[in-house]
Amino acid sequence: MSEFDEEALAEVYNRGLELEKAGDLKAAAEAYCQALELDPEDHCGASIRLAAMGAVATPERMPDAYVATLFDQHADVFEAILVDQLEYCVPLLLREQLRTHAPGLYPAVLDLGCGTGLTGEALADISDTITGVDLSERIIEIAFDREVYEDLYVGEAVAFLEEFENEDGSRPTYDLIAATDVMPYLGRLEPAIAAAAARLNPDGVLGFSTETLPDDAMAGQPYIVGPKRRFAHAEGYVREVLAANGFAILAMDPITVRLEDGEPVPGHLVLARRA
Repeated sequence: MSEFDEEALAEVYNRGLELEKAGDLKAAAEAYCQALELDPEDHCGASIRLAAMGAVATPERMPDAYVATLFDQHADVFEAILVDQLEYCVPLLLREQLRTHAPGLYPAVLDLGCGTGLTGEALADISDTITGVDLSERIIEIAFDREVYEDLYVGEAVAFLEEFENEDGSRPTYDLIAATDVMPYLGRLEPAIAAAAARLNPDGVLGFSTETLPDDAMAGQPYIVGPKRRFAHAEGYVREVLAANGFAILAMDPITVRLEDGEPVPGHLVLARRA
């Protein structure tokens, strides 16, 4: 991790927030650019704010440092906020979707972006072993206490899919890969979907959620950083990437991912089988 002046970063970033709130987007963008100069790894997510404002091109993914910092900071209250305030229930929706479209026992499950373990808990009764991966070390500690995971790792989702090996050098494969609330932090889906396909056993299943926006907001783009500073994906883009990587779509259901500022956040819950 690169070293940076935390006080200077906080000052310039908070100035950007105040300017953005006041509607002075040009000055806010200048402040966020200064924040990136101070901290190129972007622990504050200045690049994502710039993209949401339309000041820079849409990045392919969120900075790892930003995602890890975001969830480390909110780990202790993460679940209470997500479930109680935002009415997040995607793990349970995925469990029901599997029951409908791909019932059965899944011997080996990988829970990408496992968070505090909500998805692992939802899938426990249809799994023999579940492996969890998350960028936030503090979140992983909380997931451990849930006692539903065989193994837990701190790591970035796509890098884990592409690189992880067992101690003997073998590459584990899975019957089900779940990625609830992961794609809104990734942006470009090709690397994740391709890597998931390579980790799935024959006829293995991939289940994941996305967020989306109306067609006029997407403006023909496959993915953009939305006003809530997460990636929104066009339905057609998701379908194209899955097909290009040999997946047959079992279900692609419109869902409300969560509430935000009292308003429903639309998205899709996708279930696809490796052909």
